Amino acid sequence: MQIALPPEVEAFVQRQVASGKYNSALDVILAGIHLLERQEDIDRGRLAELQRDARVGWNASQQGQVVDGAMAMTQIRANLRSRAT
Repeated sequence: MQIALPPEVEAFVQRQVASGKYNSALDVILAGIHLLERQEDIDRGRLAELQRDARVGWNASQQGQVVDGAMAMTQIRANLRSRAT
């Protein structure tokens, strides 16, 4: 696979190699790919967490255990004030 990098990206890669942190441009690119893979894993974990939270909220709403928006904001503000003191 041949990839043409924009000049600013190529310059960045070359600076990384020149810094001695990486042995080659390929090592820099691979490090970037590994970071992207880790970020995707984090994002998938965050999505699962949000889905879990949504299920908890849905179940609570189905059981009538909900608070209207104004009341929720009042409770949040009170909680924040108590933490600040």
